[in-house]
Amino acid sequence: MKLRVERIALQLQREISDIVQHHLKDPRIGFVTVTDVELSNDMGHAKVFVSVMGSAEQKQESMHALERARGFIRSEIGNRIRLRVTPELQFRLDQSIDYSARIEHVLHEILPRDDARKAVREGDDGDQ
Repeated sequence: MKLRVERIALQLQREISDIVQHHLKDPRIGFVTVTDVELSNDMGHAKVFVSVMGSAEQKQESMHALERARGFIRSEIGNRIRLRVTPELQFRLDQSIDYSARIEHVLHEILPRDDARKAVREGDDGDQ
């Protein structure tokens, strides 16, 4: 059962991404990437995590536009994926990309350039 839920969540991610990129005409929706979908076990609810590039205001506008398009996106999902019940969608802002960029920026500020490269290499290769 769990494997089926994960498989459907992945399919939802692909379809929602396609709908947002190619079928939504709202100019407030900027550069939006669907990063993950968490589907409840009963498949009645889906949390859709999106990353939005731009300023805080642009992110807020994009999220608002996605919320307004939620019904359209859900109906498109219903047409594309045959499920007994099309899940209710909740859009959530995924801030992990911003968080990792901030960490990288801080590391570059506190470590000299050569030390930062060495730290990254050692982290990738394990303890040496």
